[in-house]
Amino acid sequence: MDLKRQKFLVFGLSKSGVSAAKFLLSRGADVSVYEELESEKIGENKSTLMAFGAKILKGEEDKTKCDVLVLSPGVPINHPLAVEYKKHKRRVIGELELGALFVKTPIIAVTGTNGKTTTCNLLEQMLKEGGVACKLAGNIGMPLTGEVDELADKVAVTEVSSFQLETTHLFTPHVACVLNISPDHLDRHYTMENYIYLKKRILKNMRESEYAVLNYDDEAVRSFADDAKCRVVWFSEKEKVSGAYIEDGKIMFRGEYICDLNAVNISGIHNAGNALAAIAAAGLFNVDKSAMATVLKGFKGVRHRNEFVRTVDGVSFYNDSKGTNTAAALAAAQTMRAPTIMILGGKDKGEDYFPLFEGLKATPVTGVVLVGESRYKMLEAAGRSGFSEITVTGDFSAAVRIAKMLAPKGGNVLLSPAAASFDMFGGYEERGEAFCKIVEGMYAETENEG
Repeated sequence: MDLKRQKFLVFGLSKSGVSAAKFLLSRGADVSVYEELESEKIGENKSTLMAFGAKILKGEEDKTKCDVLVLSPGVPINHPLAVEYKKHKRRVIGELELGALFVKTPIIAVTGTNGKTTTCNLLEQMLKEGGVACKLAGNIGMPLTGEVDELADKVAVTEVSSFQLETTHLFTPHVACVLNISPDHLDRHYTMENYIYLKKRILKNMRESEYAVLNYDDEAVRSFADDAKCRVVWFSEKEKVSGAYIEDGKIMFRGEYICDLNAVNISGIHNAGNALAAIAAAGLFNVDKSAMATVLKGFKGVRHRNEFVRTVDGVSFYNDSKGTNTAAALAAAQTMRAPTIMILGGKDKGEDYFPLFEGLKATPVTGVVLVGESRYKMLEAAGRSGFSEITVTGDFSAAVRIAKMLAPKGGNVLLSPAAASFDMFGGYEERGEAFCKIVEGMYAETENEG
């Protein structure tokens, strides 16, 4: 792509959009930027990009005169502006693909509904422990365009979302890991069929010199192998496959022992699969088995993913703010080992919450506190399920305090909202930090009383 002979419009000024604009400007491109939303942070981003030489377009200005439209992940591919560009045969590209066009080292791309961040962190640590230079990028760490110059000869471990895959056409990772697929983002993708199609796009350009690491236990993911043109490496918790698997409580890779499953320092229904996926991908880079085992035994987990916060008045608090869909929330509930009050709710993503409440009946969750935009939709689903231990509030801080009052001594409070955060917060990280701050405040109050 000749950056100096084309005019670019970057649409969306979140972290990815800002990174894409800076990348283009640093290479002498003519760049305009546009954002429909207004906030203090957006204003700061506009000022920063203006200082770098970008033109700031306002709502009433013509935005169709550029040659290439660069979409941030938050902007859907069917936005009228994107449709207009495609109508006139102009290029529409995403930040991920833009960065990948200029990366000269291998890319490992990890996608799936749940477990991407954990798998990427595990994989990065395994590669480093095994002597393979690498760097996190994509949805975890810096956007890929922000790491192009830093990668040099490092492997890029990249977390990839369905939003990003909407705008990929030439993206070709050396290794693509597909972890699992369950309902998510249906407010944007409309149907499960379309969501699955978008996840499958990660394999679109891969050929015999590349590898797909696929979850054999997930029917939708397993079907990706049917017409894959790259080589397939499986991982499975249930079957002995050609790849990474569990046999008699032992984690194995291609017939060789890695470590005992109970020695792995992360628990949870998805994490065994995440570990197997990381092993399979690391194995493709010839990482030593002992290096894999060392990482698995010492891994501390990731922020906002089933993270223990502290115990207050005998009640333990767990922050799973990253649990933004029903499958993730149910998986978090299944890790609890004591009576648990669960905090649910946020910005609705189009899911049916009935299966969640049905599933919660078989977990230690004894009651839920509903908060946020989706609270009444959740309440209706809970009613259909017959799950009756429900409290509803419109205030997040109140939800945390109510959950503490309802939890028994020796029990838990689990924040795993099964919904996005954008009704009240700027992201799941901000929601998780708010939760931790409220818990710390309650702990300080008990200390002062004592």
